[in-house]
Amino acid sequence: MINASFFKRVVEKLARIKYINRWIVFGADLFLSFISSLIAISFVFFVMESSLTRDKLYQLIALSIICSVISFVMFRSYKRIIRHSTFIESGLLGVVSFIKVILESIILAYFLHILSTREIVFFAAIDGFVTFFLFITSRVMLIIAFRYIRDSSGQEKQNLLIFGTGSRTASMLSGSIHNSFRNIKGVYRIMGCLTFDRHQGYRLSGYRIYKIQNQEDFNELVARLRIRAILFPDYKIVKEESERLVRYCEKKKIRMFTLPSVDEVKEGKPNLLALPEVRIEDLLGRSEIKIKMKEIAEALKGQVVLVTGAAGSIGSELCRQLCTFGLKQLILFDSAETPMHNIRLELEEKFPNVEFTPIMGDVRMPTRVESIFTRFSPNIVFHAAAYKHVPLMEENPCEAVQTNVFGTRTVADLAVKYKVSKFIMVSTDKAVNPTNVMGASKRLAEIYVQSLSMAIQNGKKEGETRFITTRFGNVLGSNGSVIPRFREQIKKGGPITVTHPEIIRYFMTIPEACRLVLEAAFMGQGNEIFVFDMGTPVKIVDLARRMIELGGLIPGEDIEIKYTGLRPGEKLFEELLAQKENTLPTNNEKIFRAQVREYDYEGVAVSIQKLSQIASTVDKLGTVRMMKELVPEYVSQHSEFQELDGNKNKCEIVEVINNQETATA
Repeated sequence: MINASFFKRVVEKLARIKYINRWIVFGADLFLSFISSLIAISFVFFVMESSLTRDKLYQLIALSIICSVISFVMFRSYKRIIRHSTFIESGLLGVVSFIKVILESIILAYFLHILSTREIVFFAAIDGFVTFFLFITSRVMLIIAFRYIRDSSGQEKQNLLIFGTGSRTASMLSGSIHNSFRNIKGVYRIMGCLTFDRHQGYRLSGYRIYKIQNQEDFNELVARLRIRAILFPDYKIVKEESERLVRYCEKKKIRMFTLPSVDEVKEGKPNLLALPEVRIEDLLGRSEIKIKMKEIAEALKGQVVLVTGAAGSIGSELCRQLCTFGLKQLILFDSAETPMHNIRLELEEKFPNVEFTPIMGDVRMPTRVESIFTRFSPNIVFHAAAYKHVPLMEENPCEAVQTNVFGTRTVADLAVKYKVSKFIMVSTDKAVNPTNVMGASKRLAEIYVQSLSMAIQNGKKEGETRFITTRFGNVLGSNGSVIPRFREQIKKGGPITVTHPEIIRYFMTIPEACRLVLEAAFMGQGNEIFVFDMGTPVKIVDLARRMIELGGLIPGEDIEIKYTGLRPGEKLFEELLAQKENTLPTNNEKIFRAQVREYDYEGVAVSIQKLSQIASTVDKLGTVRMMKELVPEYVSQHSEFQELDGNKNKCEIVEVINNQETATA
């Protein structure tokens, strides 16, 4: 006797089957085609009272099988995943049935001569119709059986609504994206579509459309349908609804998901098992940056590209984007072992056809860096290696100089020596009127790169490398940044720590920053410092409150916000990068060209060498004192180095060519 537990195990096992073997589908379709031909034969010879001999029957059956096999192979109908069948597949089955009977008719009319013209017409018409009908019926029954098995598999389901009734929602509900989501995710039951438009009572791909107007309507619908999640078709819609539907969901503690990007879906197999939840980055980020993909692809195709700091937040995203441009080879250089291992595994999985080489090393080691240039001869260098955390660098200024200044000098000099065509340096908004060691060290790196570029351009130094610097502010979700820290604090139950109630920052997403870096890299002709439009500043305390609300919690009640005071070197307000007074526009409205002073390369090179020597002795005060001499606008805030600002003297070695703010040539 078959008990309930045995039946449950069988159902669960069937639910785990990904697809039916294609040869089983081929055999089943061939059998159905054979049955339809028998029905057609029966009609012709028994209903029309024609004479049927055994030879005629065998010939017709053989003809049906041969023509069926030919039509199946021509259109590969047996290779389709049946449970993902759509209207397009129905059309394909109709074509397969039509080709089968056309082949039968031609052979019967011109070669076999066993049927009259009238009998051929009736035979073909009935055979084609019955074949198509049996194909469609068998697939509908399999889909129904699959859904029954899936729903009976014992996996707990939660109800979900999809927001919107646009084209992407429709394709998701009727196509493979929808089915993949339902089958792979397996824990959410789609109840219909949610809209603010006039579609109440309509249906989309068989799913009902529900209209709401306000929070009360949303609450009532959620309670009535027992909704546990909302799925947004894309990132843009999440941003548009950040102050309406997202707020409704936050108040009712409804989970929110987004589909992967269109590009990710086009690339093949989006990871719908780990469907991304709406994050604060989705709400703060701006609409997608449009870059000149064709020009960038042409410039990068067949090139050997070196990325320093390749395992960091910016460096790793640069590597991901560079892998899509047909490089000859990508060189990843970093000193962080575990992050390098992680990005290596990711690139191996996502870009199996891209040749890349991860190399461990430090930009402070000239011989190690030179070995890379000798071995690979890179055409383009993206220099993202740097120490970036303000409080840590305030405590370790000598290390900041050795990595951010001396390390940049090492890579830049070798780029010139080995005739790299372009050197793109990733800088920071903290280099503008710096108030901390980290910002000052990045400004010194900018000065060295810029002066080297000017020396090459003016013929004072031999070389052909074009140097381009890019500046931008905080990136959302980067390693060690405020958002991952807030997430961890919320996970632990709080409190969230904010340094000051009035502190503000400019943010952009990591992919957005990297797209702008790529755009600037191939927009620039050399010797430019590009700054990015960072958008509207965000109050950090407002960011903290919104992240708490996204977690379905109440700020001040469920999670406390605690103010800890500004850290050493930290500004209350970041400098606005793109101001009309200090920048020039470019062809991209998000990218501006900074107007900065020009420095003499020989004086800068001597000064940087002297600074590196002082830093190598771990003389903190001496190191910072000279940094302040080299960068006159560097004035410390909330730092032990404020005492050095009283006796600031401009370094005699560095000669300011033009005291006015002028654009670099």
